[in-house]
Amino acid sequence: MNEKMKGTLLTLIAGIAWGLSGVSGQFVMARGVTVEALTALRLVVSGVLLLILASYKNPQQLKSLLADRKALIRVALFSIFGLLLNQMAYLTAIYHTNAGTATVLQYLCPILVLVYVCVKQGQKPTMIELLAIILAIGGTFLIATHGQITSLALTPQGLFWGLFSAVTYALYIILPTTIIKQYGSLVVIGVSMLLGSLEMALLFQPWQHSVPFTGEIFWGLMGIVGVGTVFAYTAFLKGVSMVGQVNGSLLASIEPLASVFFAVWLLNETFYTSDMIGMFLILVAVLLISVKDILMARKIGIAQTKE
Repeated sequence: MNEKMKGTLLTLIAGIAWGLSGVSGQFVMARGVTVEALTALRLVVSGVLLLILASYKNPQQLKSLLADRKALIRVALFSIFGLLLNQMAYLTAIYHTNAGTATVLQYLCPILVLVYVCVKQGQKPTMIELLAIILAIGGTFLIATHGQITSLALTPQGLFWGLFSAVTYALYIILPTTIIKQYGSLVVIGVSMLLGSLEMALLFQPWQHSVPFTGEIFWGLMGIVGVGTVFAYTAFLKGVSMVGQVNGSLLASIEPLASVFFAVWLLNETFYTSDMIGMFLILVAVLLISVKDILMARKIGIAQTKE
Protein backbone atom coordinates (compact mmCIF):
# COMPACT_ATOMS: atom_id res chain seq x y z
CA MET A 1 0.00 0.00 0.00
CA ASN A 2 1.12 3.54 -0.67
CA GLU A 3 1.28 6.13 2.11
CA LYS A 4 -2.12 7.67 1.37
CA MET A 5 -3.81 4.27 1.44
CA LYS A 6 -2.11 3.41 4.74
CA GLY A 7 -3.16 6.76 6.20
CA THR A 8 -6.76 6.23 5.06
CA LEU A 9 -6.84 2.76 6.62
CA LEU A 10 -5.31 3.94 9.91
CA THR A 11 -7.77 6.84 10.20
CA LEU A 12 -10.75 4.60 9.49
CA ILE A 13 -9.52 2.09 12.08
CA ALA A 14 -9.18 4.95 14.60
CA GLY A 15 -12.77 6.04 13.95
CA ILE A 16 -14.00 2.46 14.37
CA ALA A 17 -12.01 2.14 17.61
CA TRP A 18 -13.61 5.35 18.91
CA GLY A 19 -17.00 3.83 18.07
CA LEU A 20 -16.08 0.76 20.14
CA SER A 21 -15.02 3.05 22.98
CA GLY A 22 -18.53 4.40 23.58
CA VAL A 23 -20.05 0.92 23.46
CA SER A 24 -17.42 -0.31 25.94
CA GLY A 25 -18.38 2.56 28.24
CA GLN A 26 -22.05 1.60 28.04
CA PHE A 27 -21.10 -2.03 28.75
CA VAL A 28 -19.18 -1.30 31.97
CA MET A 29 -21.66 1.30 33.24
CA ALA A 30 -24.45 -1.27 32.86
CA ARG A 31 -22.42 -3.45 35.25
CA GLY A 32 -22.19 -0.92 38.06
CA VAL A 33 -19.29 1.38 37.16
CA THR A 34 -20.34 5.01 37.68
CA VAL A 35 -19.76 7.84 35.21
CA GLU A 36 -17.41 9.55 37.69
CA ALA A 37 -15.28 6.44 38.29
CA LEU A 38 -15.12 5.59 34.58
CA THR A 39 -14.17 9.15 33.60
CA ALA A 40 -11.41 9.24 36.22
CA LEU A 41 -10.02 5.85 35.17
CA ARG A 42 -10.07 6.77 31.50
CA LEU A 43 -8.32 10.09 32.06
CA VAL A 44 -5.59 8.90 34.39
CA VAL A 45 -4.67 5.71 32.52
CA SER A 46 -4.89 7.30 29.07
CA GLY A 47 -3.02 10.40 30.26
CA VAL A 48 -0.14 8.37 31.66
CA LEU A 49 0.14 6.16 28.57
CA LEU A 50 -0.06 9.10 26.13
CA LEU A 51 2.58 11.02 28.12
CA ILE A 52 4.90 8.00 28.03
CA LEU A 53 4.41 7.93 24.26
CA ALA A 54 4.93 11.71 24.03
CA SER A 55 8.15 11.51 26.07
CA TYR A 56 9.42 8.96 23.54
CA LYS A 57 8.25 10.65 20.33
CA ASN A 58 8.27 14.38 21.25
CA PRO A 59 10.48 14.77 24.36
CA GLN A 60 11.55 18.34 23.58
CA GLN A 61 7.98 19.56 23.05
CA LEU A 62 6.93 17.94 26.33
CA LYS A 63 9.79 19.58 28.26
CA SER A 64 9.02 22.96 26.69
CA LEU A 65 5.34 22.75 27.63
CA LEU A 66 6.05 21.74 31.22
CA ALA A 67 8.44 24.68 31.54
CA ASP A 68 5.92 27.21 30.16
CA ARG A 69 3.64 28.39 33.00
CA LYS A 70 1.29 30.39 30.77
CA ALA A 71 0.90 27.44 28.43
CA LEU A 72 0.21 25.10 31.36
CA ILE A 73 -2.55 27.42 32.61
CA ARG A 74 -4.16 27.33 29.16
CA VAL A 75 -3.83 23.55 29.06
CA ALA A 76 -5.40 23.33 32.53
CA LEU A 77 -8.37 25.45 31.40
CA PHE A 78 -8.77 23.29 28.31
CA SER A 79 -8.58 20.15 30.43
CA ILE A 80 -11.57 21.39 32.49
CA PHE A 81 -13.83 23.10 29.96
CA GLY A 82 -12.98 20.96 26.94
CA LEU A 83 -11.65 17.56 27.92
CA LEU A 84 -13.14 16.79 31.35
CA LEU A 85 -16.58 18.25 30.64
CA ASN A 86 -16.72 16.48 27.29
CA GLN A 87 -15.75 13.10 28.75
CA MET A 88 -18.34 13.38 31.52
CA ALA A 89 -21.09 14.73 29.26
CA TYR A 90 -20.54 12.02 26.64
CA LEU A 91 -20.52 9.14 29.15
CA THR A 92 -23.55 10.60 30.97
CA ALA A 93 -25.37 10.82 27.63
CA ILE A 94 -24.54 7.16 27.00
CA TYR A 95 -25.82 6.27 30.48
CA HIS A 96 -29.17 7.95 29.80
CA THR A 97 -29.51 6.79 26.16
CA ASN A 98 -27.06 4.41 24.47
CA ALA A 99 -23.65 4.63 22.83
CA GLY A 100 -24.97 4.98 19.27
CA THR A 101 -27.45 7.78 20.01
CA ALA A 102 -25.00 9.66 22.25
CA THR A 103 -22.23 9.49 19.64
CA VAL A 104 -24.47 10.73 16.84
CA LEU A 105 -25.73 13.63 18.99
CA GLN A 106 -22.13 14.51 19.86
CA TYR A 107 -21.41 14.72 16.15
CA LEU A 108 -23.60 17.82 16.00
CA CYS A 109 -20.35 19.47 17.09
CA PRO A 110 -19.19 20.56 13.56
CA ILE A 111 -22.52 22.36 13.10
CA LEU A 112 -21.99 24.21 16.40
CA VAL A 113 -18.43 25.11 15.37
CA LEU A 114 -19.80 26.39 12.05
CA VAL A 115 -22.37 28.59 13.83
CA TYR A 116 -19.66 29.86 16.19
CA VAL A 117 -17.36 30.81 13.29
CA CYS A 118 -20.19 32.53 11.39
CA VAL A 119 -21.17 34.59 14.45
CA LYS A 120 -17.57 35.41 15.36
CA GLN A 121 -16.68 36.54 11.84
CA GLY A 122 -20.03 38.22 11.20
CA GLN A 123 -20.63 36.11 8.10
CA LYS A 124 -23.82 34.53 6.80
CA PRO A 125 -23.67 30.77 6.21
CA THR A 126 -23.42 29.60 2.62
CA MET A 127 -26.23 27.59 1.04
CA ILE A 128 -24.39 24.33 1.76
CA GLU A 129 -23.79 25.37 5.38
CA LEU A 130 -27.42 26.44 5.78
CA LEU A 131 -28.58 23.09 4.38
CA ALA A 132 -26.27 21.29 6.82
CA ILE A 133 -27.73 23.25 9.75
CA ILE A 134 -31.32 22.43 8.67
CA LEU A 135 -30.48 18.74 8.23
CA ALA A 136 -28.80 18.61 11.65
CA ILE A 137 -31.80 20.23 13.36
CA GLY A 138 -34.19 17.88 11.54
CA GLY A 139 -32.12 14.83 12.46
CA THR A 140 -31.97 15.85 16.12
CA PHE A 141 -35.74 16.40 16.12
CA LEU A 142 -36.39 12.89 14.76
CA ILE A 143 -34.05 11.23 17.26
CA ALA A 144 -35.52 13.19 20.16
CA THR A 145 -39.22 12.83 19.29
CA HIS A 146 -39.59 10.06 16.67
CA GLY A 147 -41.61 12.65 14.76
CA GLN A 148 -44.13 13.21 17.58
CA ILE A 149 -44.02 16.93 18.42
CA THR A 150 -45.87 16.52 21.72
CA SER A 151 -43.57 13.89 23.28
CA LEU A 152 -39.92 12.96 23.69
CA ALA A 153 -38.58 9.57 22.62
CA LEU A 154 -35.46 10.19 24.70
CA THR A 155 -35.48 11.07 28.36
CA PRO A 156 -34.97 14.81 28.99
CA GLN A 157 -31.66 13.92 30.71
CA GLY A 158 -30.50 11.92 27.70
CA LEU A 159 -31.35 14.71 25.25
CA PHE A 160 -29.72 17.37 27.45
CA TRP A 161 -26.48 15.47 27.99
CA GLY A 162 -26.31 14.44 24.33
CA LEU A 163 -26.59 18.06 23.19
CA PHE A 164 -24.28 19.25 25.96
CA SER A 165 -21.66 16.72 24.85
CA ALA A 166 -21.80 18.32 21.38
CA VAL A 167 -21.23 21.75 22.95
CA THR A 168 -18.29 20.52 25.03
CA TYR A 169 -16.88 18.69 21.99
CA ALA A 170 -16.96 22.00 20.14
CA LEU A 171 -15.01 23.55 23.05
CA TYR A 172 -12.64 20.57 22.88
CA ILE A 173 -11.89 21.49 19.26
CA ILE A 174 -11.83 25.29 19.57
CA LEU A 175 -9.96 25.88 22.84
CA PRO A 176 -6.59 24.17 22.23
CA THR A 177 -5.97 25.06 18.56
CA THR A 178 -3.23 27.62 19.23
CA ILE A 179 -1.37 25.63 21.85
CA ILE A 180 -1.55 22.42 19.80
CA LYS A 181 0.12 24.23 16.91
CA GLN A 182 2.93 25.18 19.28
CA TYR A 183 3.47 21.93 21.20
CA GLY A 184 1.72 19.19 19.19
CA SER A 185 -1.53 17.39 19.89
CA LEU A 186 0.00 14.28 21.47
CA VAL A 187 1.77 16.32 24.15
CA VAL A 188 -1.16 18.67 24.80
CA ILE A 189 -3.79 15.91 25.01
CA GLY A 190 -1.58 13.71 27.21
CA VAL A 191 -0.90 16.52 29.70
CA SER A 192 -4.56 17.60 29.58
CA MET A 193 -5.78 14.10 30.37
CA LEU A 194 -3.49 13.79 33.37
CA LEU A 195 -4.49 17.25 34.63
CA GLY A 196 -8.13 16.34 33.97
CA SER A 197 -7.80 13.28 36.21
CA LEU A 198 -6.42 15.49 39.02
CA GLU A 199 -9.25 17.99 38.53
CA MET A 200 -11.70 15.09 38.53
CA ALA A 201 -10.30 13.95 41.86
CA LEU A 202 -10.70 17.42 43.39
CA LEU A 203 -14.20 18.06 42.07
CA PHE A 204 -15.89 14.65 42.27
CA GLN A 205 -13.74 12.44 44.55
CA PRO A 206 -14.15 9.39 42.29
CA TRP A 207 -12.50 7.08 44.86
CA GLN A 208 -15.80 7.16 46.74
CA HIS A 209 -17.35 5.25 43.82
CA SER A 210 -16.53 1.56 43.98
CA VAL A 211 -15.53 -0.25 40.81
CA PRO A 212 -16.73 -3.89 40.75
CA PHE A 213 -13.74 -5.59 39.15
CA THR A 214 -14.64 -8.66 37.10
CA GLY A 215 -13.33 -10.20 33.90
CA GLU A 216 -16.14 -8.56 31.91
CA ILE A 217 -15.39 -5.12 33.33
CA PHE A 218 -11.65 -5.57 32.70
CA TRP A 219 -12.25 -6.21 29.00
CA GLY A 220 -14.75 -3.35 28.87
CA LEU A 221 -12.14 -1.01 30.36
CA MET A 222 -9.60 -2.29 27.84
CA GLY A 223 -12.07 -1.36 25.12
CA ILE A 224 -12.63 2.20 26.32
CA VAL A 225 -9.09 2.98 27.53
CA GLY A 226 -6.72 0.76 25.57
CA VAL A 227 -8.45 0.41 22.21
CA GLY A 228 -10.83 3.38 22.22
CA THR A 229 -8.47 6.03 23.58
CA VAL A 230 -4.74 5.24 23.45
CA PHE A 231 -4.71 3.07 20.32
CA ALA A 232 -7.39 5.10 18.51
CA TYR A 233 -5.68 8.41 19.20
CA THR A 234 -2.20 7.27 18.13
CA ALA A 235 -3.61 5.59 15.00
CA PHE A 236 -5.52 8.77 14.16
CA LEU A 237 -2.43 10.96 14.57
CA LYS A 238 -0.40 8.65 12.34
CA GLY A 239 -3.17 8.46 9.74
CA VAL A 240 -3.70 12.22 9.68
CA SER A 241 0.03 12.78 9.18
CA MET A 242 -0.35 10.79 5.93
CA VAL A 243 -3.69 12.04 4.56
CA GLY A 244 -3.97 15.53 6.07
CA GLN A 245 -6.13 17.02 8.82
CA VAL A 246 -9.23 17.76 6.72
CA ASN A 247 -9.33 14.34 5.03
CA GLY A 248 -8.59 12.71 8.39
CA SER A 249 -11.55 14.43 10.04
CA LEU A 250 -13.82 13.28 7.24
CA LEU A 251 -12.63 9.67 7.46
CA ALA A 252 -12.98 9.66 11.26
CA SER A 253 -16.69 10.45 10.79
CA ILE A 254 -17.14 6.69 10.57
CA GLU A 255 -17.20 6.76 14.40
CA PRO A 256 -20.98 7.19 14.88
CA LEU A 257 -21.70 4.48 12.29
CA ALA A 258 -19.30 2.14 14.09
CA SER A 259 -20.87 3.02 17.44
CA VAL A 260 -24.38 2.20 16.19
CA PHE A 261 -23.11 -1.05 14.61
CA PHE A 262 -21.35 -2.20 17.81
CA ALA A 263 -24.34 -1.17 19.95
CA VAL A 264 -26.63 -3.39 17.87
CA TRP A 265 -24.14 -6.25 17.49
CA LEU A 266 -22.65 -6.41 20.99
CA LEU A 267 -25.35 -4.90 23.22
CA ASN A 268 -28.51 -5.82 21.27
CA GLU A 269 -29.70 -2.21 21.17
CA THR A 270 -32.79 -1.47 19.07
CA PHE A 271 -33.04 1.59 16.85
CA TYR A 272 -36.33 2.65 15.26
CA THR A 273 -36.72 3.84 11.67
CA SER A 274 -37.03 7.46 12.83
CA ASP A 275 -33.77 7.06 14.79
CA MET A 276 -31.96 5.80 11.70
CA ILE A 277 -33.36 8.59 9.50
CA GLY A 278 -32.39 11.20 12.11
CA MET A 279 -28.87 9.78 12.41
CA PHE A 280 -28.57 9.71 8.63
CA LEU A 281 -29.58 13.40 8.39
CA ILE A 282 -27.02 14.42 11.02
CA LEU A 283 -24.24 12.44 9.32
CA VAL A 284 -25.11 13.97 5.94
CA ALA A 285 -24.92 17.41 7.57
CA VAL A 286 -21.48 16.62 8.99
CA LEU A 287 -20.29 15.23 5.65
CA LEU A 288 -21.49 18.36 3.83
CA ILE A 289 -19.38 20.54 6.14
CA SER A 290 -16.39 18.20 5.86
CA VAL A 291 -16.52 17.99 2.05
CA LYS A 292 -16.85 21.77 1.86
CA ASP A 293 -13.70 22.13 4.00
CA ILE A 294 -11.83 19.69 1.75
CA LEU A 295 -12.80 21.64 -1.37
CA MET A 296 -11.76 24.91 0.27
CA ALA A 297 -8.42 23.43 1.34
CA ARG A 298 -7.77 22.18 -2.19
CA LYS A 299 -8.64 25.57 -3.70
CA ILE A 300 -6.20 27.26 -1.32
CA GLY A 301 -3.54 24.69 -2.17
CA ILE A 302 -4.05 25.24 -5.92
CA ALA A 303 -3.88 29.03 -5.47
CA GLN A 304 -0.67 28.77 -3.47
CA THR A 305 0.82 26.45 -6.09
CA LYS A 306 0.06 28.97 -8.86
CA GLU A 307 1.67 31.76 -6.86
